[in-house]
Amino acid sequence: MTLVGVLGLQGDVREHRAAMAALGVDTSVVRTAEELAEVDGLIIPGGESTAMSLIAQRVGMIEPLRAAVASGLPMYGSCAGMIMLAREVVDGRADQQTLAALDIVVRRNAFGRQVDSFEADLAMPVLGPQSLRAVFIRAPWVESVGPGVEVLGTVAEGPSAGRIVAVRSGLVLATSFHPELLEADLRVHGLFRDMVDEGIDR
Repeated sequence: MTLVGVLGLQGDVREHRAAMAALGVDTSVVRTAEELAEVDGLIIPGGESTAMSLIAQRVGMIEPLRAAVASGLPMYGSCAGMIMLAREVVDGRADQQTLAALDIVVRRNAFGRQVDSFEADLAMPVLGPQSLRAVFIRAPWVESVGPGVEVLGTVAEGPSAGRIVAVRSGLVLATSFHPELLEADLRVHGLFRDMVDEGIDR
């Protein structure tokens, strides 16, 4: 039975677990290296990226997470999770640690503060022809991507048009937005489920 972990240090753990459960995927909360070793894939949820990084350092999870990246464990990060997966963070804390699972540079809080949160329709061809409703809350965007990173989605309209908000590289997926907050559309989580299955088959 496939088991997807949700990193339970900080952030919207419950919503991601509910989305995966709706797809028929079992989940567990991951807070220790032992729990991490039991899962077939890992979701790093939205939340507060600096707090998540500091907690991970304090409880000794940075190195186990980096080892999981090196082993090829499928991972998906939303919002703060994208920041955790990035190689480099602009406007982060000087002591902020990341997993460098994706060769991307992200800008923290790029779309503004909490009051600047918004929703927008995105085209993500990998999910099919229908647009995706995306919720952005103090969201990052991707400033640049390395040669092995595929851009899956960009902002279509407004002052942020063209900004990269969804990427994938191998078995690692990240979005600036929070698909776990829209229960009616499970396509992003479905994509990650398929990536986890791919990882199991390798």
